[in-house]
Amino acid sequence: MKYSPEALARLNDNPLYRTLGIRVDSCEDGQAQATMNPTPEVCWPSDGQPHGGILFTLIDTSMAFAALSTAQADSACATVDCSIQYAAPARHAPFVSHVTTMKRGGRTVFVRAQIMDNRGEIVALGQGTFRLFEKP
Repeated sequence: MKYSPEALARLNDNPLYRTLGIRVDSCEDGQAQATMNPTPEVCWPSDGQPHGGILFTLIDTSMAFAALSTAQADSACATVDCSIQYAAPARHAPFVSHVTTMKRGGRTVFVRAQIMDNRGEIVALGQGTFRLFEKP
């Protein structure tokens, strides 16, 4: 499934993404990309450097949409497991999360991601497992 530009605009128009500075750029066929320009409110304890939990949210969010792009349009998903390894300090925004679906078995989707800074350096690596289900 591919998210249209209109669907991405609706998706990105939410208070959480605006507060954190996250934008989902693309999402289709098990791939997703999201960009984060962190707002000052999420840069702590160092100015201009987002807290690690904010990077975790970026990676979890972008991996979820990669997983959803393997499903039917009326699907939702939940994170079963998500881990992240911080490879370098996140000092050079914007940060871009690139996600690839590694395998889908039934309703379970396995994905991997990397967050890169504006110099092309890997800031974080992540992997996750997501469970697909029908929207209530």
